[in-house]
Amino acid sequence: MIQRVYLTGASGAGVTTLGKALAAALQLPHVDVDDYYWYATDPPYVKARLPAERVALLGQALARGQWVLSGSLDGWGDELIVDAQQVVLVDTPTPLRIERLKDREAVRFGERVAPGGDMHAAHQAFLAWAAGYDNATFAGRSRPRHEAWFARLKHPAQRVDGSRCVEALLQQVQSFQA
Repeated sequence: MIQRVYLTGASGAGVTTLGKALAAALQLPHVDVDDYYWYATDPPYVKARLPAERVALLGQALARGQWVLSGSLDGWGDELIVDAQQVVLVDTPTPLRIERLKDREAVRFGERVAPGGDMHAAHQAFLAWAAGYDNATFAGRSRPRHEAWFARLKHPAQRVDGSRCVEALLQQVQSFQA
């Protein structure tokens, strides 16, 4: 039985959605990296924790032994997944990811991300950053970094198509045999 699964991918790929669904299906705790990466601020996502603090907090959350972890550790937290039994890279086309991000942010923040809202500029910058994932010229989470990391993995790993429905992805992840 799968007891420790790490899901990652680009922003808007569906990593958290699949992670929550998989955790529910397996009756395991779901842990989302963003909850440990960022301090709770208003507006959100403006103050990141230092990597050592993130690792310590996530390490405590994962210490229970069974988990589904979703998000990007992107080079600062690989030691957290040394005991993962399965790694899943959710690969979703950029146009679909951007539409999902626009929809998600509109639902979460409403008028705050609309023109004239206090989060509009940050929202536009976030969308531009997310759109640059495939051919990133910046440091940080990007397709080239994810591909290089995925190629080096020693864990049982699979790539799934994030444009598929959650039910199909759940079936694919749960039936995976390394």
